Amino acid sequence: MRRLILFLCSVLVAAAGSAATKAEVRDIVGHPFSADFASGAELRLHIRSGEVHVVGTDQNRITVELSGRKVEEAHDVRVRLAEKKGVTDLRVTGGPKNELTITIRVPKATHLYARIPFGEVHVEGVEGDKDISIHAGDLTVSVGRPADYARVEASVMSGELDGEPFGEERGGLFRSFHKNGPGKYRLYAHVGAGQLTLR
Repeated sequence: MRRLILFLCSVLVAAAGSAATKAEVRDIVGHPFSADFASGAELRLHIRSGEVHVVGTDQNRITVELSGRKVEEAHDVRVRLAEKKGVTDLRVTGGPKNELTITIRVPKATHLYARIPFGEVHVEGVEGDKDISIHAGDLTVSVGRPADYARVEASVMSGELDGEPFGEERGGLFRSFHKNGPGKYRLYAHVGAGQLTLR
């Protein structure tokens, strides 16, 4: 009997450790989104097209805010957060197609992965690995100190590539550069068609 009790307890602990954390807000205008998020963790963003700002802060929280001329029409914007096995996924969907700005605040120390179809995307104040890609539009990434990176890969299939902190500036078709450095972070930034700026 004692062995059976110990076995059942171990199963319950294992199940609790593997369970995913989930949160969802369906009307972000009326119910702003905010959730605890540990500094130094990995965050994967899947965000609808539009103007998107990802900003690093000193708080151990993720918040999602809306602004712009059509914010009152954005009641169908949905935010979904799911965490499993140490990786957190944040998805933002819905809302008007234009004149809406989505601002996502994350801990300054965050390993960031972001996929956004189209739009104007800004990433600033985030210290950690960065893997950011958009199909078309303008992507601007504040990189901080170039010496903080071990590997940098930046590319544009069609458009302009400005990598001034790394001494690179290119335009045209299939433009890219790779750099190795003394740091510990990795940076991957890609734009299908448009402008990629590292500053």
